[in-house]
Amino acid sequence: METFIVKGTDGLDVYCYLWRPAGEVQAIVHIAHGMSEHALRYERFALALNKAGFAVVANDHRGHGQSILKDRELGHMADEDGWHKAVNDLAVVNQHIQQRLPNKPIILLGHSMGSFMTQDYMVRYGDTISAAALCATNGPAGALLKIAQMLAWFERRRLSPTGHSPVILSMVFGAYNKAFKPNRTEFDWLSRDEAEVDKYVADPLCGFECSTQTWNDMFTALGTIASEHALKKVDKTLPIYVFSGTDDPVGEKGKGVQRLLNAYQKHGFTRVTHQFYQNGRHEMLNETNRDEVTTDFIDWALSIFS
Repeated sequence: METFIVKGTDGLDVYCYLWRPAGEVQAIVHIAHGMSEHALRYERFALALNKAGFAVVANDHRGHGQSILKDRELGHMADEDGWHKAVNDLAVVNQHIQQRLPNKPIILLGHSMGSFMTQDYMVRYGDTISAAALCATNGPAGALLKIAQMLAWFERRRLSPTGHSPVILSMVFGAYNKAFKPNRTEFDWLSRDEAEVDKYVADPLCGFECSTQTWNDMFTALGTIASEHALKKVDKTLPIYVFSGTDDPVGEKGKGVQRLLNAYQKHGFTRVTHQFYQNGRHEMLNETNRDEVTTDFIDWALSIFS
């Protein structure tokens, strides 16, 4: 594994990690990780992709892992417009990796918050990738998002953009975990594999609280990324792979994911593939059936280039 740094549009050092296969590179998989975690958690998955001939690049999103703003804590992406800056960072990373591995197709794979960034990326930079994969995602916004947006706006005003809101945390992560009572940890909702949950809890770069500005920026973005206006801008022939656990609270136990699939069908997307894993929770790449999930992803990725 190789570590390198690219500069964000505001000069931030964005830390990136590259795993290369032993032989010829078939394609590049760029992983966009989720909220309150970091890119190195995907090394096991990256090494499996290497064996199938894929190079893998992953970056720590701003405010995550090693990509921390000066004088700011984990979880704060930017003092303003952090969401768009983070999506722009993905484009900068892709531009850099294309220079290192020229003429290789790029698959952008986003997990959770990274999946929403990937949806946004498809709208804004879709011509720079050859395919997209969405793990633990959701579809067009429902009524509850309006409440979340108003709450995040209020909490940012009340606590400052860098403040932490126990109210938002309880509304989101706390609510997710309630579905799996009695709870062993605060993160039972992530996986049925207790060892994987324990690794997450013990990792100092995981499970941290995000700033009110970060929540505000993300909730604002969620209101637009799968809108009618946005979907009209996406290439309808772009291969898209959507996979999720049926017990994932982020995807509303499949209901939100199905809304997204329905929206893609309505707008004439022609190369959408999906996979639902029975009883799977949020992190399918760290679930008890992760080998199956990894194999399915590799099979799909190889099929789009055959």
